[in-house]
Amino acid sequence: MEKPLKIVIVGASGKMGQTLIQAITNDQDLLLTGAIDQSSCKNFGIDAGLLFGIKTEVKIDDDYESAIKNGDFIIDFTRPEASMNYLEMCIKYKKKYVIGTTGFSDKEKEKIFLASKEIPICFAPNMSIGINLLISLAEEATKVLHKDYDIEIIESHHNEKIDSPSGTALRLGESVAKAANLKIEDNAVFHREGKNNKRKKNEIGFSTIRGGDIIGDHTVLYAGDGERIELTHKAGSRNSFAAGALKAVKFLKDHPIGLFDMRDVLNLKK
Repeated sequence: MEKPLKIVIVGASGKMGQTLIQAITNDQDLLLTGAIDQSSCKNFGIDAGLLFGIKTEVKIDDDYESAIKNGDFIIDFTRPEASMNYLEMCIKYKKKYVIGTTGFSDKEKEKIFLASKEIPICFAPNMSIGINLLISLAEEATKVLHKDYDIEIIESHHNEKIDSPSGTALRLGESVAKAANLKIEDNAVFHREGKNNKRKKNEIGFSTIRGGDIIGDHTVLYAGDGERIELTHKAGSRNSFAAGALKAVKFLKDHPIGLFDMRDVLNLKK
């Protein structure tokens, strides 16, 4: 690659932001040109690589419009309300956008879809290569098992995670429902408290755990008579998410417009 791709990280002082910045500094094809966060964050104004001992010459700032204007790609693992502002700037300056944020409303998802007609966007609730392989495996398993097995999705995250269930768990549920020719909105069950009736045949149950520093565990459980099958992914660090996000950047390089997800990036779609 002749010229490095210029990357802007939003949420730069957070754990995911710092993991991304470190990964960018280790890739000669990429260049950090912007590190955005709120002025109230404790690391505001310092070099973006200071916390892990690298000098990037990019300070953590809150002027996201200038940063986006001068970058090529924006990587976003923040909050939906912030992402909508970044989306507007990406459209305005025709920038490529990688979105790992979760918790969007249907209206916000529609805005992302419409924006993809003007700019290229990779939108995935989980950038991990392993998780996206898990989604594909769950689809294939569901096609074989759904008529005779009960399906449950269990997810665990750290105690600071806000949305519940996780975006990844919902994505798994959507894939399972599609493979079983079901509608997720009609068959998802998010709580059973106060329900005094037995489990319905086509339920797709969700269980959520929040505690400690769990980075992210997801299991699709198929429970049948006499046996259980579990497909599980456990994230040991945020490096896998960063690696996937950087793969998405390089994938978008060759696409002028369009809405993609990580299974496009990894060529997992049939």
